[in-house]
Amino acid sequence: MKKVSLSIKITMLLIAMTTMMSNVAIVTALPHLKDYFSDTKNIEFLSRMMITLPSLAIAFLAPVLGHFVYKIGRKKSALIALLLFTVMGSSGVYLDTMNLLLFSRFMLGIAIAILMIVSTSLIGDYFQGEARHKFMGQQGAFISLGGVVFVVGGGILSDINWRYSFAIYTIGFLLIPLVYTFLNEKVIENFVVEDDSDLNANLFFIYFLAFLLMLIFYILPTQIPFLIMNHFNASGTMAGAIIATAFISNGIGAITFRKFKQRFTHAQIYIIGMIIIGFGFIGIGLVHNVYFFFLTSPIMGFGGGILMTNMTAWMLSRTHHTQRIHKSAYLTSALFLGQFFSPIIFHPVVSYFSIEYFFTVVGIGVLSITLFNYILLNRQIYK
Repeated sequence: MKKVSLSIKITMLLIAMTTMMSNVAIVTALPHLKDYFSDTKNIEFLSRMMITLPSLAIAFLAPVLGHFVYKIGRKKSALIALLLFTVMGSSGVYLDTMNLLLFSRFMLGIAIAILMIVSTSLIGDYFQGEARHKFMGQQGAFISLGGVVFVVGGGILSDINWRYSFAIYTIGFLLIPLVYTFLNEKVIENFVVEDDSDLNANLFFIYFLAFLLMLIFYILPTQIPFLIMNHFNASGTMAGAIIATAFISNGIGAITFRKFKQRFTHAQIYIIGMIIIGFGFIGIGLVHNVYFFFLTSPIMGFGGGILMTNMTAWMLSRTHHTQRIHKSAYLTSALFLGQFFSPIIFHPVVSYFSIEYFFTVVGIGVLSITLFNYILLNRQIYK
């Protein structure tokens, strides 16, 4: 395959970066939102829906949107999605009713789903083998770095005015000319499948493992702020800094994936990554000084970085190029279903064990699940 130009790589990295903005860019604006709409009934619940609605849209509509992308093409889909991303993402700057804001967040989720489908399927088109693993590591690192920038940037802007944090989404306008100029519907020549006998085999199991991964990993951003701020009486700035270190180590894990893939299979990497996450949870649960979170949280971030990159690479390695768009859509749906259901499923566990013991309990549970997966691996239910 021909060498991919730097301009195409940068464009694809920037597209992937936008998918990180669905939630984190406005998280610091939510307290201000509750004050501004204080007369609105159930504003506490509705303000939280600003975070979950994009995930809900992505989880349930991604398979349908995959057909949309396949029909009109990836380049046109990306251009439409970036326009929708910018207009709907920045809605907080100009909309003044909660219902319209919630609708805009749902539409933002649709835009992000399309961008994720396009981004994932194009990786399969432009890269193969070792080059694919290298680029996916770079993409994971870029997404993690973007997460840090958007959290910090959104926080600074929301301190000036809660509406300003929504303006971050206007970055979509900057990406439109890049997509129009550099991306194309690439024609695959000399396509090589890693293992032809496994083509499109056991993909449902890969989707399930992706759902399970996000279900567990998303505990970090949804639960650890309560442990840090409520149990340790730390500031929101401290909580944000700790989560930011997890983002950074997530990027390091993504870069490291390439080295792991040279020695292990996708399934073995999944086992290794889950073990790392399990011990990361236990480490967080054993912390008695808030500053030690800067050591334990990155363990989870590192494991998550390896696994998230691994899941996409695993899916692409089992998918024929004619099916990449559809399979990418289902993987996107599985990941965001896990993200959406994580706080719902684990809320009773937190209530029963209390937040200070919750992480230790989940860590033990993750290691137990990993042992079960290891048994499945030895029985060759998946490869």
